[in-house]
Amino acid sequence: MMKKIITALSTLVLAAAAFAQATLPQVDGEVRKVDTDAKKITLRHGDIPNLEMTGMTMVFRVSDPALLAKVKAGDKVRFTADKVDGAITVMSLETVAN
Repeated sequence: MMKKIITALSTLVLAAAAFAQATLPQVDGEVRKVDTDAKKITLRHGDIPNLEMTGMTMVFRVSDPALLAKVKAGDKVRFTADKVDGAITVMSLETVAN
């Protein structure tokens, strides 16, 4: 019985996390700098509604360092960002056609 409850709770937590990430708004931006050693990216971006942030240029952490291998300075991108452990973090990142 306890194992079933734990399994159900684990499934619920994973589903909630997936739903939360899926609801993050896509934001248009441009890569200014990629710092693979520090696992950070500098983006000029539009408004990020879920963080109540207006457009600007800033440095972000990335949730997965592999995201940085896909982009270079000057690339137009679409990304999602969220606050993770107190730091604004890029959760997903994809290039878009110029």
